[in-house]
Amino acid sequence: MGKQEWYLEYEIHVNRPGLLGDVASLLGMLSINIVTINGVRDSRRGMLLLCDNNEQIERLATILRTMDNITVTKLRQPKLLDRLAVRHGRYIQRDADDKKTFRFVRDELGLLVDFMAELFKEKGHKLIGIRGMPRVGKTESIVAASVCANKRWLFVSSTLIKQTVRTQLMEDEYSEDNIFIIDGIVSTRRGNEQHWQLIRELMRLEATKVVEHPDMFVRHTEYTLDDFDYMIELRHEPDEDISYEAIDRPSLLGDDGFSEFGF
Repeated sequence: MGKQEWYLEYEIHVNRPGLLGDVASLLGMLSINIVTINGVRDSRRGMLLLCDNNEQIERLATILRTMDNITVTKLRQPKLLDRLAVRHGRYIQRDADDKKTFRFVRDELGLLVDFMAELFKEKGHKLIGIRGMPRVGKTESIVAASVCANKRWLFVSSTLIKQTVRTQLMEDEYSEDNIFIIDGIVSTRRGNEQHWQLIRELMRLEATKVVEHPDMFVRHTEYTLDDFDYMIELRHEPDEDISYEAIDRPSLLGDDGFSEFGF
């Protein structure tokens, strides 16, 4: 059996001098290697560990329970969010009621790009929605994450450079390694039957699809929010309201119903 990776997180009750050294020494005596270490939230420290067998971890857990200054909060095989927490020094905010919804603010674009890049590296069908107001960095983050994941990105519908509404792809563009980007507003407002036929084909493809403005996307299609595997919300500020009220009032807009607001 090869090396096993574990995630250890503990809460510090008394941050006395030498506490980290004591924990590191204990890991060394048990022949457990520290891969990465970082503070992950107030008074909590996270570590990625490498060991040879489960017995080492069981002995570690037994000894840590006897330490008065700390309480172990997590000791498990590392999940994606654990790795990102140690890498960036904080956990991604997750919706308390909807576990597939993750929240970011613009100051956390680096964390968001890293998170999406890890999702993009996974094989198979994946449908990701991303909510956010204009010019908050949605499309740019998707493209940056594609670059980090070494994936090719394709705009099925977009307004990033010019309005794009594609009705067909070249044969080599149907690769399962590509990231397909769909703007829910552009597709629902400008897409014809050929465009929607293309989207239905892509939905059956074992590849990653990212839909900006997923609420508008599902409002006028046969798809629902339950079809999404992940939902990302990106805001300028934590309390910003993500609203589509502007595009629901055509009388206040230009001829196309949304272009003046830069969605």
